[in-house]
Amino acid sequence: MDLQALLLTAGGSLIVALLLGPILIPVLHRMKFGQRIREEGPKHHQVKAGTPTMGGIIILLALLVSTLKFALESVDVIILLIATFGFGLIGFADDFIKVVKKRNLGLRAKQKLFWQAIVTVVLFLLLRWHFDATGQSFDVAVPFTHLVVPLGALYILFLMVVLLGSTNAVNLTDGLDGLLSGTASIIFAAYAFYAYRHTEYDVAIFCAAMVGALLGFLYYNRHPAKVFMGDTGSLAIGGALALVGVLTHSELGLILFGFVYVVEALSVIIQVFSFQVFGRRVFKMSPIHHHFELSGWSEWEVVLFFWLAAFLTSFGTLLLFSR
Repeated sequence: MDLQALLLTAGGSLIVALLLGPILIPVLHRMKFGQRIREEGPKHHQVKAGTPTMGGIIILLALLVSTLKFALESVDVIILLIATFGFGLIGFADDFIKVVKKRNLGLRAKQKLFWQAIVTVVLFLLLRWHFDATGQSFDVAVPFTHLVVPLGALYILFLMVVLLGSTNAVNLTDGLDGLLSGTASIIFAAYAFYAYRHTEYDVAIFCAAMVGALLGFLYYNRHPAKVFMGDTGSLAIGGALALVGVLTHSELGLILFGFVYVVEALSVIIQVFSFQVFGRRVFKMSPIHHHFELSGWSEWEVVLFFWLAAFLTSFGTLLLFSR
C-alpha cells in the first residue's frame, strides 16, 4: 500500500460526508433534534439552542462507506468499526434521551459506564481471539524505553481504563463549534502516518477514512455550526482513537497523541477536586476551553489555539516516535 491509498480513502469519506450534510441536517431539523444548552454554561452559548445534534451520524456513515470500500476484508478494521459504532450507539442513546425526553443530561452516569464496560468486554474478547490468531500478545510498551509490560488476562482492566478514559476525555472536548472535529482530524492524521510507518496498513486506512469524515463534518460544524455531532460522534471518536492506540500497540502513546484531550479531562478533575476540598475554583469554568472563553477569547480564537496545540502535540509525538 502507498500513500496514495490513504489520500483516496480520506478523499472518499470527505466527499460522502459533504454529500450527507445537506440530506441529514434538514432531517434532523424536521425531527426537532435540536441541542439543549446547559444553563450553567457560558451565557452566550444560549443562542445555539435548537441547532441540530446527532450529526455524528454523518461521520459514522462516511467512515463506514470509505473503510468498507478500501479495507473490507481486514479484521483490524472490523474491530475498529465495532468499537466506533459500539460507543457511537451509546452516544446515540444519550442524545436521543436528551432531545426526545427533554432530559438535558441524557443517560445517567452509571448507565453510560455500564454500557461502555459491556462494549469494552466485547472488544477484549475480539482482541484476544485476533491476537491469538496472529501471534500477538497483550504487552504494553512504555514509550521511549525498551520496557514492555506483559499484562495477559489483566489487559482487560487496562483496556477498560484506556477506552473509558479516551471516550470521556474526548466527549468533554466537544463544547465549541469545530473544536472536536478539528482536533480529532489532526490527531487521526498523525496516527495514520504512525500506523503506515509501522506497516499497520489497515489501521492507517481507517485513520485516513476518519480524517476525511471529520473534515467533511467540520465544513458544517465550523463556527457558526449548522449541526453538532453530539455524543453520537464524540463517544464514537473516543472509542475509535483508543482502539487505534491498542492495535498499533501504542496505548500509552495515546496520552501524547491526544494530549489536548488529557488537558481537558485534567482541567475538570482539578476543578472538581479544588472546589470540593478547598471550596474554590482554579478555572473560571471547566473544561478548560470555557476558561479561555470567559477570559475574553472569542470562540474562534479558542478553537484555533486548540487546533494548533493538537497539531504540535500529535505530530511532535509522531516525530519523537520516529527517532
